[in-house]
Formats: sequence, C-alpha cells, structure tokens
Amino acid sequence: MGLLQGKRALVMGVANDRSIAWGIASALAAQGAELAFTYQGEAFGKRVEPLAASVGSDLLLDVDVTDDASLDAAFAKLAERWGRLDILVHAIAFSSKEELSGRFVDTSRANFKNSLDISCYSLIEVARRSRPLMQAGGTVLTMTYGGSNRVTPFYNVMGVAKAALESAVRYLANDLGPEGIRVNAISPGPMKTLAGAAIGGARKTYRHTEANAPLRANATLEAIGGTAVWLCSDWGACTTGEVVMVDGGYHVLGMPQPENI
Repeated sequence: MGLLQGKRALVMGVANDRSIAWGIASALAAQGAELAFTYQGEAFGKRVEPLAASVGSDLLLDVDVTDDASLDAAFAKLAERWGRLDILVHAIAFSSKEELSGRFVDTSRANFKNSLDISCYSLIEVARRSRPLMQAGGTVLTMTYGGSNRVTPFYNVMGVAKAALESAVRYLANDLGPEGIRVNAISPGPMKTLAGAAIGGARKTYRHTEANAPLRANATLEAIGGTAVWLCSDWGACTTGEVVMVDGGYHVLGMPQPENI
C-alpha cells in the first residue's frame, strides 16, 4: 500500500504536464491518493482533462478563485461527491506579465490588489472551505518562492505576494492545528514552467541557480512531488507552519560560487 492509500486530494493549479502542481499530483497518485482537480475556463479544462484521466480522475471543477460563488459551487460539488477531503494542494498565483519586467516601485494599485488576491488570499478562501471536509484532520499545501524574502530581479510584486502567502501559512497553521489540519509551503528554486516563463530573465535565473546551488542543480518535479508526499502523509504528522526549501540548497548562499565570480 502507498503512503497515501485511501486519501482524497484536491489539486488546484495544474496548467500542463510541466506544472509544479502536476508533479505533486503525479506523486500523490503514485502513493495511492484519489485526486480531484480544478481549472479555470474551457481552455485550461481541455489541458487538465487528459492529465486527470491518466491518474484515474474524472472529478474536475471549474473554479475562479476571485469569485465566491464559483468557490462555493466547486466545494459544494466536492462535498456531494466525496463528503470529505484529506489534502488540499494550492498552486495558484498570478500577476500581470507587464509588471514583472520593470521596477517594483512602478507597481500599479490594480495589479497589486489582483496579485495579492489571487496569489495569497485565495489560499485563505480555499482553506476555509476545506476545513469542514477535513473532520479527521488533513493537510493544506501551497507553493512559494525565495523571492518572498530576498530581492529577485523581475519578481517584483510577486515577491510581496509570496511573503504574504508565507505569513498566511503560519497563521493558518496556528488556527487549524487544533483540528489536526497541517498547513505548509514548498519553496522550489526556479522551474521551467508556464508560470516561471512569465518572469523576465527566467532563463538567466535558471542557469544562475543551477550553476551556484550547492547541489549544482535546480529542483525537479519529482523532488517537489516527493516532498509533497512526505508533508501530506503520516510521516509529516508533526510538521506544520513551515516553508520547506527544495532548491538544491541555493537559499543558503551569501555569494555565487568562486568559479562564477
């Protein structure tokens, strides 16, 4: 039996087979979890459907995390179909691409609000709706990035959004801990994903971290998926409120490696 046999997981944020959310979904399924997926809009639905089918899932929910009615409808359907939830994977973030290529000081009010709403507040919304379904406890897992606490070129308002997200993880972990619900974040290094490609200078950042990380490697989907399995299984029973780094060790550096200076 797998580590997650009998567990039911909702995975939010799969865009394609290179998504971090898909790496996690694949790992959860391999360990026996039953999966449901969300998507936003018909175009993403067409991408997610065959991936869901490949892991035996036919439970797909069209969700707009900025719309309360959409969230309510999705979780009502989930409750009707499953009745309970053990794992929630939140891998949702967004900011205007145009504002990820200039200076942070030029961030617009509209994009700031939208970025924080989708990238941070949505975690609170889905955690609150998951709570009644996690009567026997559960795990909430989200995705962050090191630009939350160190300035990263072109990450701009997303850094602020991820900082808020990490703080939300700690507060949610404290609120939900007495109910046996653990809340954690995984922080990979740069990834070759659809979301990562939207950030200016993404290729340079990827090459730089790969050349300088202590392991001389960036994170893989398999490594992120394995970390998610640990956090969502009984092996992670005493871990909550954490930001778990999966970045080849890049976060420990103060300077580039000598050969790259």
